[in-house]
Amino acid sequence: MSVAFRREGDDEHLEPKFEIPIPTGPNLVTSRGLALTDAKVLELEAFLLTLSGEDAIKATRRELRYWRTRLAMAQLAETPDGSCVAFGCRVTLQMKGKLRTISIVGDDEADPASGLLAFSAPLCRAIMDAEVGERVAFGGALDAIEILAIELY
Repeated sequence: MSVAFRREGDDEHLEPKFEIPIPTGPNLVTSRGLALTDAKVLELEAFLLTLSGEDAIKATRRELRYWRTRLAMAQLAETPDGSCVAFGCRVTLQMKGKLRTISIVGDDEADPASGLLAFSAPLCRAIMDAEVGERVAFGGALDAIEILAIELY
């Protein structure tokens, strides 16, 4: 039989497991975000000790590598002064006639459903450095967003 038609085993045909992608750019974090990342590393390290299955161990180690890298790369952002929209601010805005309050946080802390948006999100990039009362273009529309209030997160 030709070597070309011989199959060594099923493992040859499995999809490769790649590392969890690291977001590009700096890993800016709030003090809360830094604490959450540190807690995630500790949680995964403890969980790893309880595992016995090879696949579960590999998956947990992969996730742990991601969180350890994020912790090592974390840059605690300076506390904003609240005079304009910046990382670490809670912003109340009006967009399309609706009031919305968001907090600008790091990539790993983001939870859009809870109003926590990553500083890299298009909405956050659009309003960055705006002041209370300022109108900002967004989504191709001029004056699409009005900044109503800025607080520290």
